[in-house]
Amino acid sequence: MSTEANSPTRSLTRTEAEHRAAHLAVTRYDVELDLAASEETFASRTTIRFTSDAVRTFVDVKPRVLHRATLDGAPLDVAGLAEGRLALELPAGEHELVVEATMGFRNDGEGLHRSVDPADGLAYVYGMSFMDAAPSIFACFDQPDLKAPYSFTVTAPADWLVVGNAPARDTGILAGDGAAVKRWEIGPTPPLATYFVTLVAGPYHVVRAEHDDIALSLSARRSLAPVLDREADELFTLTRQSFDELHRLFGVRYPFGDYHQAFVPEFNAGAMENPGCITIRDALLFESVSTRADRSFRAALIAHEMSHQWFGNLVTPRWWDDLWLNESFAEYMGYRVTADATAYDDAWLHQSYARRTWGLIADSRPTTHPVAGNAAPDALSALQNFDGISYARGSNVLRQLAVRIGDEAFLAGLREHFTAHRFGNATMHDLFGRWERAAGVDLGDFTRDWLLTPGPDTLRLDRAAGVVRRTSPAAYPAQRRHQLEVAVHRDGGWQREPLVLDADETPYDAGQAPVLLDATESTWAISPPDAVTMAALPALAPVMEEPQLRAAMWNNVRMALFAGEVSPAAVAELLVAAPPVEDTADGVRSALPWVLETVLPMAPETTTARFHAAVRTAAQAATPGSEIQLSAFRATVLSSTDADVLTRWAAGEDLPAGITADVDLRWKAMRRLAEIGATDADALDAALDAAPSATAKVQHARAVASLPTPEAKEFAWARALGEVSVPNHEIDAAGHGLWRPDQLELTAPYAAAYFDRLDDLVAAHQGWVQGVVVAAFFPLTHVDADTLARAKAALERDLPGAVRRRLADQTDELERRLGVLQRWAD
Repeated sequence: MSTEANSPTRSLTRTEAEHRAAHLAVTRYDVELDLAASEETFASRTTIRFTSDAVRTFVDVKPRVLHRATLDGAPLDVAGLAEGRLALELPAGEHELVVEATMGFRNDGEGLHRSVDPADGLAYVYGMSFMDAAPSIFACFDQPDLKAPYSFTVTAPADWLVVGNAPARDTGILAGDGAAVKRWEIGPTPPLATYFVTLVAGPYHVVRAEHDDIALSLSARRSLAPVLDREADELFTLTRQSFDELHRLFGVRYPFGDYHQAFVPEFNAGAMENPGCITIRDALLFESVSTRADRSFRAALIAHEMSHQWFGNLVTPRWWDDLWLNESFAEYMGYRVTADATAYDDAWLHQSYARRTWGLIADSRPTTHPVAGNAAPDALSALQNFDGISYARGSNVLRQLAVRIGDEAFLAGLREHFTAHRFGNATMHDLFGRWERAAGVDLGDFTRDWLLTPGPDTLRLDRAAGVVRRTSPAAYPAQRRHQLEVAVHRDGGWQREPLVLDADETPYDAGQAPVLLDATESTWAISPPDAVTMAALPALAPVMEEPQLRAAMWNNVRMALFAGEVSPAAVAELLVAAPPVEDTADGVRSALPWVLETVLPMAPETTTARFHAAVRTAAQAATPGSEIQLSAFRATVLSSTDADVLTRWAAGEDLPAGITADVDLRWKAMRRLAEIGATDADALDAALDAAPSATAKVQHARAVASLPTPEAKEFAWARALGEVSVPNHEIDAAGHGLWRPDQLELTAPYAAAYFDRLDDLVAAHQGWVQGVVVAAFFPLTHVDADTLARAKAALERDLPGAVRRRLADQTDELERRLGVLQRWAD
């Protein structure tokens, strides 16, 4: 007898996890997967050996069809499968559970994700077991504190490479149904938590190396083979340097055998730290021209995921309330290792641009949460806390902690922690206890104010009173000590002055000199420029030479606009005087998207043309081939309204000397043509057909959705509702393309439909992509009281936690933008 799984699944709660961990101990997993039989599904057979008390519990399994299950040789009633759970009535003792199922490949970046490369039609598979996804690959007790060794047997097409958490062994060619298949064996691994069990399989191109008796390898799609070969030397160099530095710092050798880094398509996050087999979004191979900021981010990511091999993989949190120990720690160590041990010694500068405002904004919203000790009632709710607070604020706090207790004590506590909990689980209190003993200090106040109390302090200069005021959010009072540097413009230049704020008011007399608080961003606070400073910046910023000070200036201005403390017109003057093209990264959190999507729609109408002229001038003045030229030219393309010029640039014609015609530039120009209505869907389709690639498909989706036509908006909306099934990044791109501030009449029906059909939007997707859809398709360009009222009303409904979090954040952003426009009207 078999049963089809057609009921919604349920996320594991903390209470359920604690109950199961108290009564079960898992000995090992043996998983058999057949990836060769179908393009839609795969066969999964799991054998779990474990011991238990006499208890009623369940195993997690999320199949297309559950064929059979046996417990100690006796059949179980598979019709009892409900909400992704199969009930178990266990006597005390040792057990063997066997579960046979047909699982479905996915295209949302979770579970066993299968994608077809549009460049050559080849298929690729990778596993993402994070947060509730593992049971859609194999049956398991899916929680972080039931760790066990894993062995895999994988049947795959004969021309595929198979990689997993331990070295994969090719057992030879076997006869398949009309095609040759190959069987691979993996493991047994050291004890692993379910959430970082992975498998990478497909006709991948692979490059191999070795360092310090660790076998290293890289893989990517065949169509990216030339790119991987070009990048391999730098990637291996960064990997070697990071290993050496982490071995030096931790005093514990990497414990998981080989180290494979797989660049995989359509990955939701930047990377995932699966032991022995890191999965990385393959956009980070850089098909197009890249900048030092792009490469610095990639270097920090490589070190970040390697740090996880100790913090997260060797020692794992018991539950998701301590996820910050994974991410904050890896974020801090990633940038520290990159700055100290690689060629990217300016990594902290790039972190300022890429991460700081992300964290401060998240920490300022109504959905803020502590860095540590979050309730995380279930796994899916915990996923929402993988945000700028857990990464950016948490890493800043750990950086402060290392200074406070001294690096020797900081590292000594870590080494003891890794040794005491090797291949096991631990909590925040375990780690902080070791730090307190190593340093001989009580960290109770530090923990309370910096880790357990959410919300950032705001630091404001009060010139009339001659003080700097420190305020914490009314809902989250704290008494934090801020040790920072102040930059004061005196005698024709910026001067640094140390300042310690350990009271609500600290004397500080700046006279009428422009001041930038927290010039090195050593603390965690919002420091908006006051009116005197803001008025002076358009003249001072163009000649501000120190990179870190420029980063601090822009972050302070960005947060001041977010808080409504400066006007869009004042920010516009600064943008025109000194456009932030020194932020040469091209990510969603970088300066250019903020300018185009946040500032310009709120600024005076003439600002876009003035900004375009400023960045065009900057591009012309920059050294040909420099990063500043590339950054300024990207801004020039995306702010242009000249259809003829954009058409030539899209064709690779009349480009300035030093600018390369590549996929990225081509699609930026075509996207801008779409936004201004100077092309059509047929032309965009033809461009994609002429040079298909995964990158082009995502850019095509955004460009088509940006067209000012009813058909374009229907194109985007069909992807929101799941009527057209496309991979995760195409959904996100279509959502961002749908909403244009100059197309409000055209998008108004969809602004209403978003709230009317919110349940349909949510039901059409699952997991990570649910949050993506809710955020990307939120009508943020409709900055009006009616849309805000509808958004607030939607929050009164019964919504899944992931949906509520994203909807609440978008509603807060809409309310803030409306408040800024109302406050600074005229």
